[in-house]
Amino acid sequence: MGHGAGNESGSPVKKIIGIFVVLLLVMLLTAWISPAFFSAYNIENLLRRSALFGIMGIGAAFVIMTGGIDLSIGSLVCLVGCLTPWLVTQGFPVPLVLLAMLCLAIGAGGLHGWLVSRVRLQPFLVTLCGLFIYRGITRGLLADRTVGFGTEGTAWKFLGNGRIPITEQFGLPIPLVILILVALGSGFLLRKTVWGRHLLAIGSNETAARHCGIDVDRVKTGAYLLCGFLAGVAGLLFVLDTGTAQPSNFGNFYELYAIAAAVLGGCSLRGGEGTILGVLIGATLVQVIRNSIVLIDPIPDSIEFAVIGGIILLAVIADETIRRRST
Repeated sequence: MGHGAGNESGSPVKKIIGIFVVLLLVMLLTAWISPAFFSAYNIENLLRRSALFGIMGIGAAFVIMTGGIDLSIGSLVCLVGCLTPWLVTQGFPVPLVLLAMLCLAIGAGGLHGWLVSRVRLQPFLVTLCGLFIYRGITRGLLADRTVGFGTEGTAWKFLGNGRIPITEQFGLPIPLVILILVALGSGFLLRKTVWGRHLLAIGSNETAARHCGIDVDRVKTGAYLLCGFLAGVAGLLFVLDTGTAQPSNFGNFYELYAIAAAVLGGCSLRGGEGTILGVLIGATLVQVIRNSIVLIDPIPDSIEFAVIGGIILLAVIADETIRRRST
């Protein structure tokens, strides 16, 4: 559902197959150790979590394909996820609040893109500042209070925690349906539009792209806009799923999971390559690993971040090794 352009032949496909095999092995190993893994409840919950993080992962992937990075995703999720129930309980109509939060997220992404492309600041620094600013604003506005919808906005919660019944025990989570729509649209954008080809060209060689007449600044800004928008969508779905949010920890380290999904899915941190399908598999793998840590008794839950960090490191090492050998 979207290759990187100008990369060694077959590389994206091989990466997708490789990460899919790893996903299957981890699932089978976990199910062998803990039969509860394949229970209807666990699979449904796993699909819901994978969908929510997959939406963020696709946003992160667009930025990574340009050779950039977005560290503010988790804090933007926090800003959107905490302000949404707060505004609803202040009496604002739910549709208006949802629209306003999406506009806020798009505005944040656009600001990042403008600072990176026009002001020529480093993506790492711009989004690191965003990470601190958005969470700081949220904690300041709400005075670190936990916020919830109460009796308001219940009709909209199906977007986050709804399901389409398939069997008596299992249902298709609504966030998964939303992810599929996002993935199809993103795949089309990346593979079938001039903008998508330009995005990958910029990531491969920005100087050459400028010489070819590509509007690098506009394309880069678009990537950050998309990342902000999808972080906003994820933030809304997360809070509609949980019903409450606490500014100090809502969305904590979510940028880690989004970047992990993109990198594991075949997006090179150097830019210029990546696939939407790979990101979906990467997001699922990260959530399966998190789920495995919970289900397998001898492994303490507290080492979750160490495991995810180690996996990202191995993925980057593997990507660099493959790149050097192909060169």
